[in-house]
Amino acid sequence: MTATGQTARGLIIAAPRSGSGKTTVTLGLIAALRRRGLTVKTAKSGPDYIDPAFHAAASGQPGTNLDSWAMPPGLVGELVSDAAGGADVLIIESSMGLFDGIAGKPGRRGAGADLAARLGLPVLLVMDVSGQSQSAAAVAHGFATLDPDVRIAGVIPNRVASERHLAQVSEAMDRIEMPVAGSLFRDQTVALPERHLGLVQAGEHGDLAGILDRLADLAESRLDLDRIVGLAAPLAVTGFDSGPAVPPPGQRIALASDAAFTFIYPHLTRGWRRAGAEILTFSPLADEAPPAGCDTCWLPGGYPELHAGTLASCANFFRSLNAFAETRPVHGECGGFMVLGEGLEDADGIRHAMAGLLGHATSFARRKMNLGYRQARLLADCPAGPAGAVLRGHEFHYATVTDPGSDDPLADLADGTGKTLGPSGGRRGHVSGTFFHAIALGDDPATHWKS
Repeated sequence: MTATGQTARGLIIAAPRSGSGKTTVTLGLIAALRRRGLTVKTAKSGPDYIDPAFHAAASGQPGTNLDSWAMPPGLVGELVSDAAGGADVLIIESSMGLFDGIAGKPGRRGAGADLAARLGLPVLLVMDVSGQSQSAAAVAHGFATLDPDVRIAGVIPNRVASERHLAQVSEAMDRIEMPVAGSLFRDQTVALPERHLGLVQAGEHGDLAGILDRLADLAESRLDLDRIVGLAAPLAVTGFDSGPAVPPPGQRIALASDAAFTFIYPHLTRGWRRAGAEILTFSPLADEAPPAGCDTCWLPGGYPELHAGTLASCANFFRSLNAFAETRPVHGECGGFMVLGEGLEDADGIRHAMAGLLGHATSFARRKMNLGYRQARLLADCPAGPAGAVLRGHEFHYATVTDPGSDDPLADLADGTGKTLGPSGGRRGHVSGTFFHAIALGDDPATHWKS
C-alpha cells in the first residue's frame, strides 16, 4: 500500500460528539500508516493547541491547525497546500462533533464539516456505540444525510462490548450501505491522561513513543488500513500565497518556550519565518533571559499556573524581562498575560509574585471557564498588530482576574457572532497582554459588533 509520487489523498476523522475516541483512533491510524512507509501529514480542525503536537509525534511531520471561522479561506488553502505537499496521506482530525460550530455564515462556522465540504474530503466517523447497537446506524444515517456537501465515507464503532454487539452494529450499518472500516473494543482503549485544558501535552509524556507504538499495534489489529486509505480522496495541491496569518511582531523575536509556555500556533511561527523573521526561543522556567539582540519578546500561553512557584523564583528571567521592556515590546497571550501581571494565585490559593509589568493579578484557585471564539479590535499598536486591526482567535482558560489593575485596555472584544464583550487585556509602556489567542487577521470588512 503506497501512494508515493501521486497526488496526496485526504481524509477527515470526526465523531458525533466530543469524547467518542477520535483522537485515539487518529493517533493509531497515523502511527500505523507511518509504519507502512507512508508519509502522513496532519492537521487539527479548530483552535486546539495540544492535539497537533501529538499528531506531529505520531507522524514525524509538523502538524498544523485549520479553522474555517478564524482563518480566511486563502489561509486555509495555503495551509492545506503546505500540508499536502510531499505527503501520501493528509489526515485532518475534527474537533467536537463534526457539525459543531457557531451560528454564522455557512462555511465559516468553525466546524469540521466546513472543511469537509470546502476541500471535498470524505469523513470517517468514529462512533461510541456503548449503550446502543442498531440505533448507531440511525445516527450514522443522520450524519450522512444532513448536508449533501459532506460525505460520510465510513464508520469505526468504538467501545464495542462484544463480538455479538459488533455484529448487531455492523448488520445495521450494512442496511444503510455504510462501510465499517474497523472497530475498537471497550478494553482496548489506550488512555491518554488529561488535565483542565485537555490532554497532558505531548512533550510531558515520559513514554510517548511507547504509547504511540501501542496505538499503532491496536490500529493494525482492529482497523482496515487498506480500506481507510482507499476511502481517502485525491487532494489537489494548488498554490496559495496569503501572507502570514498575523504579521511578524519583529525581525528577531524572543519566544518563551518550555512546559509553562507552549501554546503558539505552528502556522504563526511558520508564517513569521517565511516573512523573514528570526525566532529565538528561551526558557523562563530555566531562569533564562530573552536572547540578546531581539527586538520583541512574546510570551505565549501554556500552564504557568502549574509552575507558578518555580517561575516566581526565576530572578534572572524577571530582571531581564523588565530590562527588555524598558526599550522594546513585550507581549503576553493568556498564560503569558498572567505572568506579566503583579501576581498569580495557584490552585492551592498561594500567591506568587510575577513580573509586575502590568497591574492585574490572576487566580487559578478561583476558577471560571472562559471558552469561545473571539474578535479583538486593538486599541493601540502592539506586537499583535497596529491600532484598529481586527484579529480573530479564541479564549480558553480557567484563571480569573482578581485585581484588574489600572492599565489601559489592549482591545475591545466580541464573541464569534459579533456580540460585544467589552475591553480586554492591558497595556503599559512597551508591554501588552490579553487572555485572547490570535489566530489570524480578520478578513471580513463587514465585521460589526452587536450590543
